[in-house]
Order: sequence, then structure tokens, then C-alpha cells
Amino acid sequence: MIKVGLIGAGKMGISHLAILGAHPDVKVVGVCDTAKMVVGALEKYSKFTCYSDYRKMLEKEKPDAVFVALPTKFHYNFVKELLQKKIHVFAEKPFCLNPEQGAELKELAKVNGLVNQVGYHNKFIGTFKEVKRLIKGNYLGEIHHFVGEAYGPVVVKKKSDTWRSDPAEGGGCLMDYASHVIDLINDILSPVALAKGTDLKSIYSSNVEDAVYSLLELENGATGILSVNWSDDTYRKMSTSITIMGEKGKIISDANELKVYFKDTDCPTGYSKGWNVKYITDLTDQVDFYLRGEEYSAQVDYFVKAVEGKVPNDINTFESAWLTDRAISIIKTKAKATI
Repeated sequence: MIKVGLIGAGKMGISHLAILGAHPDVKVVGVCDTAKMVVGALEKYSKFTCYSDYRKMLEKEKPDAVFVALPTKFHYNFVKELLQKKIHVFAEKPFCLNPEQGAELKELAKVNGLVNQVGYHNKFIGTFKEVKRLIKGNYLGEIHHFVGEAYGPVVVKKKSDTWRSDPAEGGGCLMDYASHVIDLINDILSPVALAKGTDLKSIYSSNVEDAVYSLLELENGATGILSVNWSDDTYRKMSTSITIMGEKGKIISDANELKVYFKDTDCPTGYSKGWNVKYITDLTDQVDFYLRGEEYSAQVDYFVKAVEGKVPNDINTFESAWLTDRAISIIKTKAKATI
């Protein structure tokens, strides 16, 4: 049984709290938030011990691990303090406001031997996990081209400023939305090395971009396109997909369906020449507690098992999240250079 604390009881914090509260190997020893209404509601309607001062929670409860579900602008200071106190950390995405901060934190976690994870939940979705298996198994051969996409109705009208409209708080389509797609590209194919051309478009927002279009080159030499738009109201909710074309075939996958085309009979077990279709229901591991999707429970469960020493700490680490932050910085720099 590991003792876990939570800092930040907003949308994602509450989601994590629900999963942690039902986890058989976790004792939630404290929840911290500065909003009196949130703390009051939790004290009245839940069993959790609540705090408005995270340092008091850390001092009194001495958690083994802490979930940091705060806005990105707070990640660096909070995560650094937790690591210095030898506490394992799960942080929400995106990791940091710049790659320099992330580089320091990943090294601090490594030096202290602490389990670290960032909440890029797509890596725990069955279809995307299968895409990675096929690519790493070289079943598509040399990669000729890829397209990473995400569209959804986040900002679909002009409205008053929020954190989403402030780049200093982690707002903007690139950091908040496109980061999911970049993280998948980094993980499945290879880390982003260059942005050969980038267009950051403002549609409804005045201070940040609402769409990101970029031609990317990866460390392994593969090139492809990033296309993300959070002002697309033809979608009911966020839709993320990746298309990969190689010498032996083609993959088209989103979170629900995986389509694979193989040019010949040299296929992995369970596939055949021509088109193959597999669904998320075929590829998803069951979880003990379902909330919003199996992937959310799966990522929490993996972090808990890593803290217990039952699995390696090698999925969604600070290292991989730093690579995503680095790619965001590369894209931003290229966009500024082309203005």
C-alpha cells in the first residue's frame, strides 16, 4: 500500500482522485487545493483529508508519491520541491513551459532514483499501443511519410480571456492540444528534430494560436506533417489520429479503430495481406476502475506499480515529456522565424 497525495483538485485532479480512491494498492492521505469551495465540497462529501497548504500536507502525511494536477506554469516549482523531498511524482501534461525546466527536472528525478510520469494518456490506448508495436517491429519497413492530427471544438467563438488564451500559463493549441499528437509521434516513430515550416493560426483567440500546421523531420530522418485545430466544431470532442506510410504498407489509426494495409504476406501474427481492421475493443486491456476511458486508469495503475517496483518506469517519463516540450519549442522557434 503506497501513500499518495494530490495537489490540484480541478478537472484532471478530480479524475485522478476518483481512480486513486478506488485503487486497492493506494491510500490517499491528502488532497490539497486553494479553492475553498472545492475543499469544502470534498470535506463534506468525501472521505479524503483536505488541505489548503500543500507543505502542511507533505509534512503531516509524508506521502510516498504525489500527483500534481496544477496549471503548467506551476509544474516546475512544485515538482522540483517534491523531487528534492525524495517523493515520486506524477505530473499532468504538458510537462513544463520550456524544455530547460524539464531538462532540470528529469535529471533531478534520475539522480534521486524517483519514479516519474506525465499524463499523456494516449500511450495507454490500445490502438496506439498496437501502432507502436507494428512500427517498432519494422512491419512497415522504411517510413516514407506520416501525418499526426487532432481536431476538436475547444475554442469555437471569441470569448473572455482564460488560461487557455495566455501562453504564460500553458495556453494555446500547440502546448495544450498539439502536445498530445507530438508526444505520440515522438514515441511511435522518433523524436522531433526539426520543424521545416510552421504556421500558427489564430482563428478566435487574440493572444494564442488556435491551429498548428508544421512540416516535421524526426531524429531518424523521417518527415511528415502535424495538423491540429482546436477550433473545429465539426467534431463533438477531441479526435486524435496518426497515419504512417512505409515501404511495406500503411497504418491509419485513431483512438477507436486501427486500419493496416500490408503489401505482401510478410505480416505479423493476426494480420494478412491487404487491409486489416482492428477495434479498440479488441486491443484494450481491462482495468479495475473505469472512468472516461480505460487509458486513464491504466496510466495511474502503471505509475502505482512502478512505485511498487513491479514494472519498469519507462512509459511517459519526464524524459519523454521533455522531448515533447523540446519539440514544442522547436515548432515555436520556426514559426517566429517565418513571420
